[in-house]
Amino acid sequence: MKKLIIVALAAASLGACTAREENTATGALIGAGTGAVIGGLATGRAGGAVAGAAIGGVGGAIIGNATTRDRVCVGRDEWGRRVSYAC
Repeated sequence: MKKLIIVALAAASLGACTAREENTATGALIGAGTGAVIGGLATGRAGGAVAGAAIGGVGGAIIGNATTRDRVCVGRDEWGRRVSYAC
């Protein structure tokens, strides 16, 4: 079990290139873990833990993605006007 957790954490940390991806993956991991614990305790069965992990993982990923702020840079165009763009 410890090996599985270590592999999952290593894969999650290596798989994220941007802050948005990192927060989405972190939210999914936290949501899945919390959902598995709550589902397992609420039902007392492995199926409840699996369903809780699935629901919690999706919810955590959505929340992690939604709470990440977009990076916006400000610069000047060729006429000196101030413009904003994603960076």
